[in-house]
Amino acid sequence: MPVTLRFKPLALPFALLLSACLAAPPALSRQPEKAPVDTLTATMAGEFAVQSGRLDEAADWYLQAASSADGDAGLAERATRMALLANDNDRAARALALWRERAPSSLQMVAAQATLSLRNNNLRAARRQLESLLRDPDPHGWGYAVAALGSGSRSPKAAAKVLGQLVDSDAIPDNLQAWLVMGGLAQRLGVPALTERIVDKVIAHFPDEPRVALLRATQLREAGKTEQAREVLARLARAEPMGADLRLSVAVEFNALGDTREAAAVLARGPQDDQVYRLRASLLADADDKQALEALYGELKQDSASPDPSRRLLLGQVAEFLERHEEALEWYRGVPGGPQRAQARLRTAKVLHDLERDDEAWTELRQIQSDASVDDDARRDGYLLEAELRREAGDADGEFDAYARGLAAYPDDPGLLYSRALMWERRDDIPRAEADLRKILVADPESIPALNALGYTLADRTNRYEEALQLIDRARVAEPDNPAIIDSYGWVLYRLGRNEDALVELRRAFSLQKDAEIGAHLAEVLWVTGNRDEARRYFDEARKIDPENRSLQRALEKTGA
Repeated sequence: MPVTLRFKPLALPFALLLSACLAAPPALSRQPEKAPVDTLTATMAGEFAVQSGRLDEAADWYLQAASSADGDAGLAERATRMALLANDNDRAARALALWRERAPSSLQMVAAQATLSLRNNNLRAARRQLESLLRDPDPHGWGYAVAALGSGSRSPKAAAKVLGQLVDSDAIPDNLQAWLVMGGLAQRLGVPALTERIVDKVIAHFPDEPRVALLRATQLREAGKTEQAREVLARLARAEPMGADLRLSVAVEFNALGDTREAAAVLARGPQDDQVYRLRASLLADADDKQALEALYGELKQDSASPDPSRRLLLGQVAEFLERHEEALEWYRGVPGGPQRAQARLRTAKVLHDLERDDEAWTELRQIQSDASVDDDARRDGYLLEAELRREAGDADGEFDAYARGLAAYPDDPGLLYSRALMWERRDDIPRAEADLRKILVADPESIPALNALGYTLADRTNRYEEALQLIDRARVAEPDNPAIIDSYGWVLYRLGRNEDALVELRRAFSLQKDAEIGAHLAEVLWVTGNRDEARRYFDEARKIDPENRSLQRALEKTGA
């Protein structure tokens, strides 16, 4: 359950849906098939089922609503999407038939057809539907095709087979972005041979395009051909002129190869601003290249006479990287004002803590927390930082006290409650973690981070799996392609004993985000299903990303891998 989530409202206000549900006859929620209702009631009941995390019921209600609303393509679309999310292929097909009848030229509808065909392993039909999207004159058609290919099939091999057929039939439009995205999809599907075929075709179509060379470098790196990847990147880095976006992409790829110094050098060759300087400093700090950092520090100090807040904040950060803590304090304390001032004060507290001057650090943070001239976000961050620093110092009581004072100042603040819930989970106090997450949901029933975190916690640390599934399903409706939520969904399916379904979701999550926790989950499920060689491969990948990850450590201990 990697935490990379955003808040996003669902379709209708919770209070309205609740009142609609309460107004409906009680029998409707028990046996909807036997109680035909009008379109509005069925729609409201469907949305209430969504809010309750009962996607199978939601799919049924929306199908009823769509069936009773002649000509309403929107309800047919909603019914189709709910059924696909609920993995109810029968209802999805019935809803899709209504959608196709009412909006036969809709690209979204054709994409949903392709998704269902892939789900049913009807690869011939899927290929035909995807080709119609790719060859449609609408410039967005290929994007819908990629989305269907990336999320429809339960098997990466099947999706790769269809993608290969589309490449061989020249169905991909003569559009550089489309080819690049298809190449990226092939990489996500884990089929190096297909990726190489696509890259070769892209090079043939667009021989002088730098982004094609970048795709080639990525493909070589993922195939383990690191020296060849470096050669391609080196040629790119020497090319001029190079736009800022491409320069950053080349630097990112060098960094992925472990060449952080070269990544920083690439960034140094172009126009410089504080953002670029900050990236260079971060890369050089990761590489522990003190000599280059010193040179960068000297370059920045040349312009430090004028009291520019952003530059002084940056100088303080570089001084921190160089472990020149006293100089960092001087720079931070010299930030004169503006939004950078609050950030500089928070960094000051961190530096004082690093210098083991904890009393001064706590005083600095207390001053931020009580300063009415500081905006609320920075004051709240003062409590969060204090809790983090006290945890690092092994001061469990101090960490709890920081959260308690923060919540006294900002009652039911979702950021503070969420962080305190994570603290309780680390301490194995699951009831208190649950209580804090539920407080968030009382104030904001549509909080995607809280829904996902609570669902995952119940799946991972209790046996309340059905309740966990409902919470996670509510998050999935809002953000169906979020890898953190897909990971939580796969994990609860595993806990429910649905191992094959779990593998489908966890593979998809890992293809979207290379994360140690997702890798550990996937490896554990592979291990218990007897795929131990593949499991070891994912365990190794997770170790490379974050060897200290708690989920990884628990999975290794459980499996003995």
